[in-house]
Amino acid sequence: MRRGPLRPGQRVQLTDRRGRLSTITLRDGGEWHTHKGVLRHDLMLGQHEGVVVANEAGVEYQVLRPLLNDYVLSMPRGATVVYPKDSAQIVQVADVFPGARVIEAGVGSGALSLSLLRAVGDRGSLRSYERREDFADIARGNVEAFFGQPHPGWDVVVGDLQERAPEIEETGATDRVVLDMLAPWECLDAVAHALVPGGVWVSYVATVTQLSRLAEAIRASGRFTEPEAHETMLRTWHLDGLAVRPDHRMVAHTGFLLSARRLADDQTPLQLRRREKQSDVTEEDMAAWLPRDEDAWSEEALKTRGVTGRKARKAAAHAHRMAEDARAAAPVTGAQDQADEEEGSDDR
Repeated sequence: MRRGPLRPGQRVQLTDRRGRLSTITLRDGGEWHTHKGVLRHDLMLGQHEGVVVANEAGVEYQVLRPLLNDYVLSMPRGATVVYPKDSAQIVQVADVFPGARVIEAGVGSGALSLSLLRAVGDRGSLRSYERREDFADIARGNVEAFFGQPHPGWDVVVGDLQERAPEIEETGATDRVVLDMLAPWECLDAVAHALVPGGVWVSYVATVTQLSRLAEAIRASGRFTEPEAHETMLRTWHLDGLAVRPDHRMVAHTGFLLSARRLADDQTPLQLRRREKQSDVTEEDMAAWLPRDEDAWSEEALKTRGVTGRKARKAAAHAHRMAEDARAAAPVTGAQDQADEEEGSDDR
């Protein structure tokens, strides 16, 4: 799927001389129309990526298959996607390895699912819990469009993790848990039930109040190590001769990552030493500045943008059209794949 000559049904990324990107799906006899002319798909079909082609007006484009980062930022979406900079950190912080058994809750549009599925590989498994059926439908389409077929280790469950996990998950059989939701502390019992001793729990939250409440809930449970939190800010640089400087814009705060590890049953977490000037958070402190009303953790209260059913259905239809194109391009025999690789080695 990601090697050999370009085939009908595959997506390619076109870059013009000004660095502008466009992503299209290749088709036999297809054409890509812009105000600068018509580019014929047949000029790219059968070629290896990395070629430069010109449209009928002589405008040149560099042709490459989209990377995962490119795909995530351009794929159909309902909910806001987890940005690549955070997905990379989640895979690293959670130490997701090939063959790992992973639970994810809050699938959204499937961006984080793609990174987790790549990390666990064909021998691992990912079970994703999502409350909204329309979001799950978008994620299925996006994942299948990227891989060219359903991933053998992926299972999507529509429902709440805290309600379904005790029914579905075996006690202590999961290596890693990743949550992307408004109130992850509600799933504390479900996470503790599923995680193997030593397993890693990573939560992605947007606000400081969510971060603080989750950290205190983890500490109070006595079933996990001391939680750790951080955020990642990404700044690109301008490179033009001697004019080397930071770009004026950057991807700053998108969310916090909080991680902790499951302790063995009947074990008490170590109390870390703190300086005397630091004080523990009391119940009075928590009541004073952390809202306890569950309505306080709604999308409206946290100022997050809701997604209408109509928008989600439109995104799902788009994702499944892409998946159909990818399936059409994917079925290639092992002999053909080997031939493609040998052809590529000859070229080199």
